[in-house]
Amino acid sequence: MIVACLDLEGVLIPEIWVNFAERTGIEELKRTTRDEPDYDVLMKYRLDILKDRGLGMDDIQEVIATLSPLDGAAAFVDGLRQDMQVIILSDTFYQFAKPLMAQLGWPTLFCHDLEVDASGAVVDYHLRQQDPKRKAVEALRSLNFQTIASGDSYNDTTMLGAADAGILFSPPDNVIAEFPQYPVTRTYEELRAEFDRAVARIQG
Repeated sequence: MIVACLDLEGVLIPEIWVNFAERTGIEELKRTTRDEPDYDVLMKYRLDILKDRGLGMDDIQEVIATLSPLDGAAAFVDGLRQDMQVIILSDTFYQFAKPLMAQLGWPTLFCHDLEVDASGAVVDYHLRQQDPKRKAVEALRSLNFQTIASGDSYNDTTMLGAADAGILFSPPDNVIAEFPQYPVTRTYEELRAEFDRAVARIQG
Protein backbone atom coordinates (compact mmCIF):
# COMPACT_ATOMS: atom_id res chain seq x y z
CA MET A 1 0.00 0.00 0.00
CA ILE A 2 1.27 3.44 -0.95
CA VAL A 3 0.66 6.56 1.14
CA ALA A 4 0.82 10.01 -0.46
CA CYS A 5 2.27 12.56 1.97
CA LEU A 6 1.43 16.09 0.86
CA ASP A 7 2.42 19.48 2.18
CA LEU A 8 -0.54 21.85 2.58
CA GLU A 9 0.37 25.51 2.07
CA GLY A 10 1.76 26.19 -1.38
CA VAL A 11 0.72 22.75 -2.61
CA LEU A 12 -3.02 22.60 -1.86
CA ILE A 13 -3.93 25.95 -0.33
CA PRO A 14 -2.60 29.52 -0.54
CA GLU A 15 0.10 30.58 1.89
CA ILE A 16 -1.89 31.77 4.92
CA TRP A 17 0.79 34.09 6.31
CA VAL A 18 1.38 35.67 2.90
CA ASN A 19 -2.34 36.39 2.51
CA PHE A 20 -2.46 37.79 6.03
CA ALA A 21 0.55 39.99 5.23
CA GLU A 22 -1.14 41.31 2.10
CA ARG A 23 -4.38 42.03 3.97
CA THR A 24 -2.63 43.84 6.84
CA GLY A 25 0.13 45.49 4.79
CA ILE A 26 2.84 43.94 6.98
CA GLU A 27 5.47 42.99 4.42
CA GLU A 28 7.63 41.22 7.00
CA LEU A 29 4.99 38.50 7.39
CA LYS A 30 5.50 37.41 3.78
CA ARG A 31 8.58 35.50 4.92
CA THR A 32 7.80 31.77 4.82
CA THR A 33 9.50 28.37 4.88
CA ARG A 34 10.34 29.00 1.23
CA ASP A 35 12.78 31.63 2.53
CA GLU A 36 13.73 30.52 6.05
CA PRO A 37 14.98 26.95 6.67
CA ASP A 38 14.70 27.20 10.48
CA TYR A 39 11.03 26.92 11.43
CA ASP A 40 11.58 27.95 15.05
CA VAL A 41 13.30 31.16 13.94
CA LEU A 42 10.45 31.87 11.53
CA MET A 43 7.65 31.31 14.06
CA LYS A 44 9.28 33.39 16.79
CA TYR A 45 9.71 36.16 14.21
CA ARG A 46 6.01 35.94 13.29
CA LEU A 47 4.78 35.89 16.89
CA ASP A 48 6.91 38.93 17.76
CA ILE A 49 5.34 40.85 14.86
CA LEU A 50 1.81 39.88 15.93
CA LYS A 51 2.55 41.03 19.48
CA ASP A 52 4.09 44.32 18.36
CA ARG A 53 1.13 45.07 16.07
CA GLY A 54 -1.56 43.97 18.54
CA LEU A 55 -2.93 41.33 16.17
CA GLY A 56 -4.47 38.07 17.32
CA MET A 57 -6.20 34.88 16.31
CA ASP A 58 -9.44 36.59 15.31
CA ASP A 59 -7.56 38.80 12.85
CA ILE A 60 -5.88 35.81 11.23
CA GLN A 61 -9.04 33.69 11.09
CA GLU A 62 -10.90 36.56 9.45
CA VAL A 63 -8.45 36.35 6.54
CA ILE A 64 -8.52 32.53 6.45
CA ALA A 65 -12.32 32.63 6.10
CA THR A 66 -11.86 34.35 2.72
CA LEU A 67 -9.47 31.70 1.32
CA SER A 68 -10.15 28.68 -0.84
CA PRO A 69 -7.93 25.77 -1.92
CA LEU A 70 -5.80 26.35 -5.01
CA ASP A 71 -7.60 25.74 -8.31
CA GLY A 72 -7.68 22.01 -8.96
CA ALA A 73 -6.43 21.02 -5.50
CA ALA A 74 -9.61 19.29 -4.33
CA ALA A 75 -9.88 17.28 -7.54
CA PHE A 76 -6.20 16.33 -7.30
CA VAL A 77 -6.63 15.05 -3.73
CA ASP A 78 -9.81 13.18 -4.65
CA GLY A 79 -8.03 11.53 -7.57
CA LEU A 80 -5.12 10.40 -5.42
CA ARG A 81 -7.46 9.00 -2.77
CA GLN A 82 -8.94 6.64 -5.34
CA ASP A 83 -5.54 4.97 -5.77
CA MET A 84 -3.71 5.40 -2.46
CA GLN A 85 -4.02 6.70 1.08
CA VAL A 86 -3.48 10.46 1.44
CA ILE A 87 -2.10 12.24 4.51
CA ILE A 88 -1.47 15.99 4.72
CA LEU A 89 1.77 16.69 6.62
CA SER A 90 1.92 20.40 7.36
CA ASP A 91 3.65 22.96 9.54
CA THR A 92 0.43 24.94 9.78
CA PHE A 93 -1.86 24.82 12.82
CA TYR A 94 -5.20 23.15 13.43
CA GLN A 95 -6.65 26.55 14.38
CA PHE A 96 -5.81 27.80 10.87
CA ALA A 97 -6.52 24.78 8.73
CA LYS A 98 -10.03 23.63 9.67
CA PRO A 99 -12.04 25.81 7.21
CA LEU A 100 -9.78 24.79 4.33
CA MET A 101 -9.84 21.09 5.26
CA ALA A 102 -13.61 21.21 4.91
CA GLN A 103 -13.22 22.48 1.35
CA LEU A 104 -10.76 19.66 0.56
CA GLY A 105 -13.13 16.94 1.77
CA TRP A 106 -11.52 16.45 5.20
CA PRO A 107 -8.30 14.58 4.33
CA THR A 108 -6.25 13.40 7.29
CA LEU A 109 -4.09 16.28 8.57
CA PHE A 110 -1.04 16.10 10.84
CA CYS A 111 0.09 19.57 11.96
CA HIS A 112 0.70 21.70 15.07
CA ASP A 113 -1.16 23.72 17.71
CA LEU A 114 -1.15 27.38 18.68
CA GLU A 115 -1.48 28.64 22.22
CA VAL A 116 -3.98 31.48 22.43
CA ASP A 117 -4.71 33.43 25.61
CA ALA A 118 -8.08 34.67 26.84
CA SER A 119 -7.70 37.93 24.92
CA GLY A 120 -7.18 36.10 21.62
CA ALA A 121 -3.44 36.85 21.44
CA VAL A 122 -1.26 34.11 19.97
CA VAL A 123 1.33 33.65 22.69
CA ASP A 124 3.14 30.47 21.66
CA TYR A 125 3.15 27.50 19.32
CA HIS A 126 3.63 23.81 20.00
CA LEU A 127 5.16 21.46 17.47
CA ARG A 128 3.94 17.89 17.35
CA GLN A 129 7.65 16.99 17.47
CA GLN A 130 10.88 18.17 15.88
CA ASP A 131 11.16 17.48 12.15
CA PRO A 132 7.62 16.04 12.18
CA LYS A 133 7.20 15.53 8.45
CA ARG A 134 10.28 13.33 8.16
CA LYS A 135 9.37 11.39 11.29
CA ALA A 136 5.81 10.83 10.06
CA VAL A 137 7.12 9.38 6.79
CA GLU A 138 9.60 7.20 8.67
CA ALA A 139 6.80 5.97 10.93
CA LEU A 140 4.66 5.06 7.94
CA ARG A 141 7.55 3.17 6.39
CA SER A 142 8.12 1.32 9.68
CA LEU A 143 4.51 0.09 9.28
CA ASN A 144 5.49 -1.29 5.86
CA PHE A 145 3.76 1.45 3.87
CA GLN A 146 5.49 2.78 0.80
CA THR A 147 5.49 6.57 0.61
CA ILE A 148 5.52 9.31 -2.02
CA ALA A 149 5.94 12.85 -0.70
CA SER A 150 5.43 16.24 -2.28
CA GLY A 151 6.15 19.74 -1.01
CA ASP A 152 7.51 23.11 -2.05
CA SER A 153 9.70 24.45 0.74
CA TYR A 154 12.82 23.90 2.83
CA ASN A 155 10.77 22.31 5.60
CA ASP A 156 9.52 19.66 3.16
CA THR A 157 12.92 18.43 1.99
CA THR A 158 13.60 16.03 4.85
CA MET A 159 10.16 14.49 4.21
CA LEU A 160 11.00 14.10 0.52
CA GLY A 161 14.31 12.51 1.42
CA ALA A 162 12.72 10.02 3.84
CA ALA A 163 10.06 8.90 1.35
CA ASP A 164 10.40 6.21 -1.30
CA ALA A 165 9.97 9.05 -3.81
CA GLY A 166 10.00 12.84 -3.40
CA ILE A 167 8.52 15.46 -5.73
CA LEU A 168 8.73 19.26 -5.60
CA PHE A 169 5.62 21.26 -6.50
CA SER A 170 6.02 24.89 -7.61
CA PRO A 171 9.11 25.46 -5.47
CA PRO A 172 11.15 28.69 -5.46
CA ASP A 173 14.40 28.77 -7.40
CA ASN A 174 16.52 28.60 -4.24
CA VAL A 175 14.98 25.27 -3.21
CA ILE A 176 15.35 23.87 -6.75
CA ALA A 177 19.01 24.87 -6.78
CA GLU A 178 19.75 23.30 -3.39
CA PHE A 179 17.80 20.08 -3.99
CA PRO A 180 18.29 19.15 -7.65
CA GLN A 181 17.67 15.46 -6.92
CA TYR A 182 13.89 15.96 -6.84
CA PRO A 183 11.73 16.34 -9.97
CA VAL A 184 10.00 19.71 -10.24
CA THR A 185 6.31 20.00 -11.16
CA ARG A 186 4.20 23.14 -11.55
CA THR A 187 0.68 21.88 -12.31
CA TYR A 188 -1.49 19.20 -10.75
CA GLU A 189 -1.38 17.30 -14.05
CA GLU A 190 2.42 17.23 -13.88
CA LEU A 191 2.34 16.31 -10.19
CA ARG A 192 -0.06 13.42 -10.79
CA ALA A 193 2.11 12.19 -13.66
CA GLU A 194 5.14 12.16 -11.33
CA PHE A 195 3.12 10.28 -8.72
CA ASP A 196 2.19 7.70 -11.33
CA ARG A 197 5.82 7.35 -12.43
CA ALA A 198 6.88 6.94 -8.81
CA VAL A 199 4.23 4.26 -8.24
CA ALA A 200 5.48 2.37 -11.28
CA ARG A 201 9.09 2.50 -9.97
CA ILE A 202 8.12 1.48 -6.45
CA GLN A 203 5.93 -1.39 -7.53
CA GLY A 204 8.47 -2.24 -10.19
